Amino acid sequence: MKKLFRQLGSLGIMGVLTTVMLLLAGLTLSSPSLAGEREQAKRMHDRLTGVPPSADVLEQMSVLIAQGQINQAAYLAMNHPAFYSVTLKNWVSPWTNEEADIFVPLNDYTATVIGMVRDDIDFRQVLAGDILYVAKNHYNLPTYSMNNNALYQAIDDQGLDLQTVLEASSQSAQTGLPPDATAGVMTTRAAAKAFFKDGTNRAMFRFTLMNHLCTDLEGLKDTSRAPDRIRQDVSRSPGGDSRIFNNSCVGCHAGMDPLAQAFAYYNYQYDVDSDPEGENGNLQYLAAGQQDPQTGSRVQGKYHINSNNFPYGFSTDNDNWSNYWREGLNYNLGWDQRLPASGSGAKSMGWELANSQQFAQCQVSKVFENVCLRRPQDAQDRAQISTMTAHFQQNNYQIKGVFADSATYCKGE
Repeated sequence: MKKLFRQLGSLGIMGVLTTVMLLLAGLTLSSPSLAGEREQAKRMHDRLTGVPPSADVLEQMSVLIAQGQINQAAYLAMNHPAFYSVTLKNWVSPWTNEEADIFVPLNDYTATVIGMVRDDIDFRQVLAGDILYVAKNHYNLPTYSMNNNALYQAIDDQGLDLQTVLEASSQSAQTGLPPDATAGVMTTRAAAKAFFKDGTNRAMFRFTLMNHLCTDLEGLKDTSRAPDRIRQDVSRSPGGDSRIFNNSCVGCHAGMDPLAQAFAYYNYQYDVDSDPEGENGNLQYLAAGQQDPQTGSRVQGKYHINSNNFPYGFSTDNDNWSNYWREGLNYNLGWDQRLPASGSGAKSMGWELANSQQFAQCQVSKVFENVCLRRPQDAQDRAQISTMTAHFQQNNYQIKGVFADSATYCKGE
């Protein structure tokens, strides 16, 4: 030791500092220390749950990472209640309202997505399934109602663990909708209140694209599509200039209107005078044998409003939809050619959207941004998105695995 001090003394202060730095670097390089694995474990847990891990969980995750079982470490983190009550709730809540507000109460849309993630349900069912998550009956909570949000508000107010309180059910059992009229979250009460309320039901289609295909209508404009299914309420000469319609309006409406026809029998019913916000309204579906007094058919009257704007436009008389975007510019969305390009009702239209390549890539991209706290930035990130998308599809569209893959990829950041 004395010899070492004499040698260091002969080096001068800069030499000593340099030697010490090299020694420390050598120590760091010589052992892939447990601290690195613990840091990665903590980062994974923080990103997936929003809270630090307990000492025991941190140790278990660190050991798994050291053994190369990194995905298993991510799944261990996702056992924490905060993954469901914080991470997933905050992830889904903006999809349930036009303002994309994260600070909204729990509702049947949010709860259903959270339950689907927990139970590894094929995530394509989010747009097509007869599925609804309610509460287990031993929690002494209000029963599910199509007229209010009391059940989910109570779960929120009591701060109950969403990992344990939610129970799978079906919309047809809880709401009375015919099974073939259910279409995943699109036919939940929360979605109806947000996107079927008033308007022309185009909002439901637009926000479904934004939330589940990661694109707004502007990005899908294609003026080469035939305008034969554009409704009567769309003026063909807005402002007296037909060029605006031909060069702009038709780009969205030619594809949107034939697809949004799938929602022709749906409405959000509420008392506009006593309840202008529709807090106590409910989803209305006109089943076989029912009629709207304005149209004399099952088609909701909102599909015929402003019909004098262009009387020669398309008049909706059923819920048959067609996908004009299977050809042209939007062929690149990756439609499943094994499916028919047309059908009847929201369920089959939702299945058309959910089986596109764009749907799968959108879910993966949203999870990546949520876990990695950034958008893909370079070729390596984009390649990772492609790899995770393929894994998502091969793994029966179980989205919990996408959270695990994203946490694994970003653990060293």
